[in-house]
Amino acid sequence: MWCNSAVPGQLFDRGHAPKAFLGVSFSKDYEDNLMFKRKSAPILTYLSQKAEFEGVLHAEGMLRVDGIIHGTVDINGDLEISSTGLIEGPEVKAHNIVVQGVLKARVFAEGKLTLSRTAHLEGDVVAGALEIEPGAYYTGYIETRETPSLSAAREVPELYGTTET
Repeated sequence: MWCNSAVPGQLFDRGHAPKAFLGVSFSKDYEDNLMFKRKSAPILTYLSQKAEFEGVLHAEGMLRVDGIIHGTVDINGDLEISSTGLIEGPEVKAHNIVVQGVLKARVFAEGKLTLSRTAHLEGDVVAGALEIEPGAYYTGYIETRETPSLSAAREVPELYGTTET
């Protein structure tokens, strides 16, 4: 069954599929392959401000933490720790990590680790890239991954008008 949002509450079968939805027309091919062409929405896991989690947390997609996590965090996606969020544990892994709150752990960011001005990070970091805003607090060891080597530098042109002594 298809749900016709253009006419609220009315259901219809495939033979009576709408010709348009929100001003966008459907082709026959689109109707026949609708279930294969849909892009799934990104998965979001959310820990609210008054929530607390203890243990090992594995998640797909994005994790936003407004509450407290005590333990290991392993995210197959991006992680955001809001200004009210706190993660404390042995290890945190994610693709990109944005810290606005408190993070006390060994951190592995495949992509970029961003520390906002309100961030408080205690722990060693291995990241592909690092961005630290003025005002952020950080203590620990930082290691950035190797970037592909750049091409050889061009020769520096000689400066004219300088005096030698």
